[in-house]
Amino acid sequence: MAAKKKMGRPLKPIDWKQVETLCKIQCTQEEICAVLGVSDETINNRCKKEQGVTFLAFFKEKRNGGKSSLRRRQWNMSENNPTMAIWLGKQYLGQSDKNEQSNTNKNIEIKVNEQDEKL
Repeated sequence: MAAKKKMGRPLKPIDWKQVETLCKIQCTQEEICAVLGVSDETINNRCKKEQGVTFLAFFKEKRNGGKSSLRRRQWNMSENNPTMAIWLGKQYLGQSDKNEQSNTNKNIEIKVNEQDEKL
């Protein structure tokens, strides 16, 4: 019996470490596909086959790692950067700029002449 020949193109290799890095820097699926030179259908199918999860699940997990890394860097920056410390205080502690307004107007009496009323 003759061995079966595979039909179609050979599978394009996907570097999953590269995909993970792209997810961490918040690239979209469209951008990741463009970098890899594959369609979104291909990356979805290959992710299910090679990673055992949908691309959406893979993307969410890896993206969250990027968010926590960014948060850690911002937190470290806040130690030497007052602007970053203020921004983080506003984001996480409910702090805000205080806008004080004072009323320095005294009671003012306005007199209207009869002549002015006719206008």
